[in-house]
Amino acid sequence: SEKFNILQAAMAGTERVFDLMDKKPEDFRSKYHHKNAKAFKGEIEFKNVWLAYTNDDYVLKDVSFKIKPGEKVAMVGHTGAGKTSIISLIAGLYPFQKGNIFIDGKDQKELSLEDIRKNIGIVQQDVFLFSSTIKDNIVLNNKDISDEDIERVAKYVNVHKFIDSLPHKYMEPVMERGSTFSVGQRQLIAFARVLAYNPAIFALDEATSNIDTETEALIQDALKKLMENRTSIIIAHRLSTIQHVDRIIVLHKGRVVEEGNHQELLAKEGLYYDLYRLQYT
Repeated sequence: SEKFNILQAAMAGTERVFDLMDKKPEDFRSKYHHKNAKAFKGEIEFKNVWLAYTNDDYVLKDVSFKIKPGEKVAMVGHTGAGKTSIISLIAGLYPFQKGNIFIDGKDQKELSLEDIRKNIGIVQQDVFLFSSTIKDNIVLNNKDISDEDIERVAKYVNVHKFIDSLPHKYMEPVMERGSTFSVGQRQLIAFARVLAYNPAIFALDEATSNIDTETEALIQDALKKLMENRTSIIIAHRLSTIQHVDRIIVLHKGRVVEEGNHQELLAKEGLYYDLYRLQYT
């Protein structure tokens, strides 16, 4: 029975591999790509967007909101509310079924994926680092980013001191998924990677793992710097970290149910109030 279970697991894995191989490549550089395209300003608008990963099981339902260039917005809600899906749609990672997404007033479908992804920097909850060096993980094979640029951005987001203490500094080998670094260290390296590309839009899916107090202070300081002069979207799991943002969008079961700043939402005594009370009582 043990061998049968192993075989079943292997077959399931093989099925996923073949399913991936059968998918058509993305039209990364579409007819809409312009070689000298201007950098985005960072305005984002969702109009009645519906998203389902399978059939009609919608994870986003009639979602509408607008984020102004340079605005700092947090998204909160229970697990499965649709927060991460919104970030994925902005980056063009999934097709959506209904509605429209506009970036700088242009329909996202009329922008090339290359132009979109050059202008958005995402730090995921589980930061992915490649098996290479720290330097390679920051520049991602972009030869236009110099060693001076790397050190400058690393200092700006408070990770240079840690890197400089390593035996090989920026050429320090990175094990698979950065397993030899702490969660906080991986996040700071990812911040440096985003800043090196200087995108108009920054999105962070906040880590849920426990981070020591000193590293947490470095992360929060780096985060404030990263959010300066760019559209910023924070998926927040700890409400204490988002009280300084311009606006908070509250999602519940795939729908936007509340919007406002921290004080306004507390005064409404709605879902945000309940979430806040759960964390602090």
